[in-house]
Amino acid sequence: MSARPETLLTRLMPRPIWVGLVAAALLAVLAPQANSYLLFVANQLCIYVILAVGLNLLVGYTGQLAFAHAALFGIGAYGTALLKVHFGLPFIVTLPAGALLATVVGLAISLPALRLTGLYLTLATLAFAQFTLWVFLHWEGVTFGAGGFRVPRPDWLLPGLSPDVGSFALALLLAIVMTLAAASLVRSNTGRAMIAVRDGEVAAEALGIDLLRTKATAFGLSAFYAGTAGGLQALMLGYVAPESFDLFHMALMKAMIVVGGMGSIVGSVIGAGAVLFLLEGLRAFKGAQEIAFGLLLMGAVIFFPRGVAGWLQALPGWAERYLRTAPPPAPEPDAVPEEAKP
Repeated sequence: MSARPETLLTRLMPRPIWVGLVAAALLAVLAPQANSYLLFVANQLCIYVILAVGLNLLVGYTGQLAFAHAALFGIGAYGTALLKVHFGLPFIVTLPAGALLATVVGLAISLPALRLTGLYLTLATLAFAQFTLWVFLHWEGVTFGAGGFRVPRPDWLLPGLSPDVGSFALALLLAIVMTLAAASLVRSNTGRAMIAVRDGEVAAEALGIDLLRTKATAFGLSAFYAGTAGGLQALMLGYVAPESFDLFHMALMKAMIVVGGMGSIVGSVIGAGAVLFLLEGLRAFKGAQEIAFGLLLMGAVIFFPRGVAGWLQALPGWAERYLRTAPPPAPEPDAVPEEAKP
């Protein structure tokens, strides 16, 4: 792909990282001043951003079509909350412990992924997600069953900081740090190896890339992001129930990266915001949410196959490296001179 010519508009176009940091700064200033509902939405947005970025590392950058993200999200939430409820540990311990538990499970899932690809990997991870949901529902002595359970709200160390504002501040901080870390990762050798596996496993192995290590890294990182988001969800709501981690929520997470853009960190952030906006807009019409998200996915696949990030990439000066692009067209054959024709 040839480089675009340098123009005044190209030089003036802000970089994605600065746009994101300015938006995060505005959110940090305005959200605590808003009412409790808007603060909840801002908090949920930060959690969805972490979820979408982690899922895009696995699906968009490594090409592993897995359906276990909602289950890992639940493992992080249950791990964080149950350690608090059963053992009385502080959240400063239970939150990283829940994320670590989800990471270990994600690494375990990566072991069969070396031999499973495409539809078979999808079915295997889907079965794992359903098994995890069954455990949440029926292991009542530990998980409290289908009714869920309440989680004690933390007492934050800073004076005058309410639990809601404290949860939002922590979620925003982690969302910024983990998004920047993911953007840095995809520019590293590990990120290039993940992209090579996505584009062709045989070619990547021929180049000396360790498929098992690369896939395990992608699954582990994605699980860590999902587990962290799950712990933050339990912290924000003060309540954990199995229905928050079912297949509908898995569809929400897939919609985030499809609408925002596969293989795009910026697209993950935009997709998380778009899905949350639609979800909150249809909160009064619970039965129409599935239809709306189905139409959203169909429209994105048909009209924006590269997501919103693909549209942004066409703007002069908007540069996001390693955005998943369509393969370049095959070169036209050279014209045969007239005298060479029979």
